[in-house]
Amino acid sequence: MRVPIKTLSLFTLLAVLTGCGTMQTLEPEKGKVAISFNDKKSYCQSIPRIYSGTAHNFCQLYGEPTQSGFSTAMYFSFWASDTVLCAVTDTLALPYTVTRQIQEGSLKVVH
Repeated sequence: MRVPIKTLSLFTLLAVLTGCGTMQTLEPEKGKVAISFNDKKSYCQSIPRIYSGTAHNFCQLYGEPTQSGFSTAMYFSFWASDTVLCAVTDTLALPYTVTRQIQEGSLKVVH
């Protein structure tokens, strides 16, 4: 069974807009963003605005270790696909994020 390209495009767009770290980091309140995974805080102190969604996803992995192995394995598969979608969205947002990075600097990570 072939999936129509319009359906695939719509699904990809919805996935990008609802779960992607890019959407959380393009216009954060007061230049600050919260990053956590399973209520474990990230060790990241700041992330650049350029490719901020991808950086956000990597910072989710850079934190206190979690004890739930099964949920972590399932999360990793979602994380990997979400990171690819974030990279695409980050690339489309480059003109905006480069300008913001120059004007305002990196985003602070709140804990």
